[in-house]
Amino acid sequence: MSLFPEPLLFEASRPGRRCTRTAGAERARATEGLPASELRQRPPALPELGELDLVRHYTRLSQKNYAITTNFYPLGSCTMKYNPVVHEKLAALESFAGLHPLQDDGEVQGALGVLFELQQILAACTGLPEVTLHPSAGAHGELTALMVLRAWLDETGQTQRRTILIPDSAHGTNPASCTLAGFRVVSIKTSDTGLLDVPDLREHLGPDTAGLMITNPNTLGLFEEKIAEICREVHAAGGKVYMDGANFNAIVGIARPGDFGVDMMHLNLHKTFSTPHGGGGPGAGPICVTAELGKYLPVPRVVEDEDGYRLDHDRPHSIGRVRAWHGNFLVLLRAYCYAKRLGAEGLRRVAENAVLNANYLRVKVHQKWRVPYDRICMHEFVARPKSEVKDQGIRTLDVAKRLIELGFHPPTIYFPLVVPEALMIEPTETESKETLDSFAGALNQIADEALQSPEILTGAPRNTPVQRVDEARAVKDPQLCYRCS
Repeated sequence: MSLFPEPLLFEASRPGRRCTRTAGAERARATEGLPASELRQRPPALPELGELDLVRHYTRLSQKNYAITTNFYPLGSCTMKYNPVVHEKLAALESFAGLHPLQDDGEVQGALGVLFELQQILAACTGLPEVTLHPSAGAHGELTALMVLRAWLDETGQTQRRTILIPDSAHGTNPASCTLAGFRVVSIKTSDTGLLDVPDLREHLGPDTAGLMITNPNTLGLFEEKIAEICREVHAAGGKVYMDGANFNAIVGIARPGDFGVDMMHLNLHKTFSTPHGGGGPGAGPICVTAELGKYLPVPRVVEDEDGYRLDHDRPHSIGRVRAWHGNFLVLLRAYCYAKRLGAEGLRRVAENAVLNANYLRVKVHQKWRVPYDRICMHEFVARPKSEVKDQGIRTLDVAKRLIELGFHPPTIYFPLVVPEALMIEPTETESKETLDSFAGALNQIADEALQSPEILTGAPRNTPVQRVDEARAVKDPQLCYRCS
C-alpha cells in the first residue's frame, strides 16, 4: 500500500493551496497603482541554500555573539548580570503576554495587581512613598523626575531656580537630562577621597539652585559618606536632591535613600532587580519621590480601592504622559518576580554579595594595577595601568583588546573621566569565586605582558573573527554594507 494514497499536487481547488495563476493575480492586486519604474523587473538575487546550510549559518552567528550566558561580563556602571530563566518563562505566559493595553480594568486585575505591588516594593526599598513605573529606562527616569521637579518649582512660584548641580564624576545622562528638562548644569568637584567635595557644593548653592543630582554609591564605587549632610545643605538652600539610582544594587535592603534626605530617584531595574539589559530591547526606569512631589507623577497611576485595582487618570497636577500605555509591563513583571522570590532578606544578600565580590576582585588585582581609591568599595571599583605600564606605550584600550583575546568581555573603559585611562570593573553579585579568580588572573597576566612583551597587547585580539581595527577610521569611515570593498 502506498504511503501517499493521494497525489501530492498543488491544485488551486485544494484548500490552502495556490496555483500559479492565483499567485499572479495576488501580485497584480498588491502592486496595483504603483509606478512601473518602482517595480522589480526580475527576481531578487537571493542565495540558493539548503536548509542545513542555512541552519549552520545562523548557528555560527550565534556562537560569535557574546552574552552573560557564555562568559563574564564585568561592565562597570552598566551591570550585565544573569537574568533567571524562570522569569522569562513567567513573562511568556499567555495570561500576561496576551494582554492588550486597552482592555478594561476589570479584565486585567492580575496585571494591575502586579504593577501596584511592585510600586509598593520599590517604595519600601527606597523609603520614597510615591512611585511611577512608566519610564522606559534610567535616563528616561532622570528626565521624568526633572520634569516633576520643574512642575513643583513652577507651581510654588520658584521659577528663578533653574540650576542643577552635578558631580564631575556623574553619568553622562545626568547633564543631558537636565538640558532636556530646561535646566542649567553646574559641575561640582570630586574631592581627593573620591567623594563629592562638600565645600565646593556650598559655594555653588544659591537662590537659583533647583537641586542636586548625585549618584550614591558614586561612579567610583564609593559610598557618599556625607550624604545626609549634603541633603541638608541642599534643602537649606531651597533645592531638592535627586539620586541617580544606577548603583542601588550596592545598598538595596541595607540603606534607604529616603532616609538620607533624598527627594527623588530612579531605579535601573536591570541593575538591581535583574531584568534584561542591552541589545536595544525594552527597559524600565521607575522613579520614586516624596509624598510632596507625588501629585506631579505621570498618569495614569495604578491605585487600589474597594472595587479592586484601576488606572487613575484624574491627576490635575500631573506632568501628563511620558510614554504610551503603562510602562514595559513584561519587564516590570520580571522585576516583581525577582523581588518576590528573594524577599527582603534576599535583596539584602544581593547588596552584600555585590560588595563582597567587588572588594575580593579589587584586592586580587591591586598589586599589579593602580587603584586610585584603594579602600573598601561598594559594588564596583576603578583601576588603571601603573606608570611603568604606561611607559611601555600601553593604553587601557590595549588592555581591553587583550582581555577579548583571553575570552573575557572588557570592563567599561575611560569612565569615569576623573580617572585617566580608567578600567571600571563590576563583578556583580551573581559571579562565583572561580570566575573572579580567573578574571583576576587574566588581568594580572596582562600587567606582566605589558612589561615583558607589550606587542602582545598592541596586536590583540588575534583569535577573533574581527581582529584589531583602526577605531578612529571606523568612526570617520564606517563600512556598513555587506562585503564592502
